[in-house]
Amino acid sequence: MYKVGIIGPESSGKSTLAKYLARRYNGTYIPELARTYVERLTRPYTREDVETIARQQINELKEINSKLSAPNSQLYFFDTELIITKVWFLHKYGSCPEWLEQALHDYPMDVYLLCAPDIEWVPDPVRENPNIRQYLFDWYEREIQALDIPYYIIRH
Repeated sequence: MYKVGIIGPESSGKSTLAKYLARRYNGTYIPELARTYVERLTRPYTREDVETIARQQINELKEINSKLSAPNSQLYFFDTELIITKVWFLHKYGSCPEWLEQALHDYPMDVYLLCAPDIEWVPDPVRENPNIRQYLFDWYEREIQALDIPYYIIRH
């Protein structure tokens, strides 16, 4: 099993890239849980909602890891993952649950593709940070570096 985390600021091409790579390399596309969750809400999201999203992400990683305890060549392409959720907690609420920090170490990606914010912003109802994309990109890069996991920057 090989897990590829595709992260980056909003509207940087993550979903398009993840879907393309999964098709191109006959891998499994893992959709962004946060988007689906927030789109279904009929109210503004809360810290508790972000915690629910993080727990769903962790459960998904546990399930994938448990199914594939034997080595194989299956590729998984994650359209966002726990780093984005960690930064979301810190940026929006000023703190991140310890259990999320631990999960980043317990269920690491094998490699990250970090999408640069060098394509035009496309607004949609769940996007909220058009003016801090470079700031978030830099933050995501620092988080990857702190985990000491290989990564590649994807530019348009």
